[in-house]
Amino acid sequence: MNNDVQRYMDGIPKEKRPLFDKLQALVMSLYPDAEVVLSYQIPTYKAKTGWVGLGYWKDGVSVYTNRPQYIAAFKEKHPAIKTGKGSINFKLTDAVPVTALNKVIRQVIEHPKGT
Repeated sequence: MNNDVQRYMDGIPKEKRPLFDKLQALVMSLYPDAEVVLSYQIPTYKAKTGWVGLGYWKDGVSVYTNRPQYIAAFKEKHPAIKTGKGSINFKLTDAVPVTALNKVIRQVIEHPKGT
């Protein structure tokens, strides 16, 4: 892990760390050889043709991508979890639907942009 990513991770507030670690472990279990870099000021996991980023915010941790079509499909099945055009925003109190999130991560990483 490069120094920029390590500094970011060292600065994660302790109350957000368990959720961040859970989401990071999920990404790394799917793509253990992902390149981890700091992009847009957050740790970004690059593999194959895609990437996902993880960043913390006031109330939780978000998963970011540039493939909004997969976010929309996730939102349909999990309307209680806040989403943005390119993010799934987990509050600290949200249950993480692992199977559905795995699907989003795989789609984002495996499919070229625009498909």
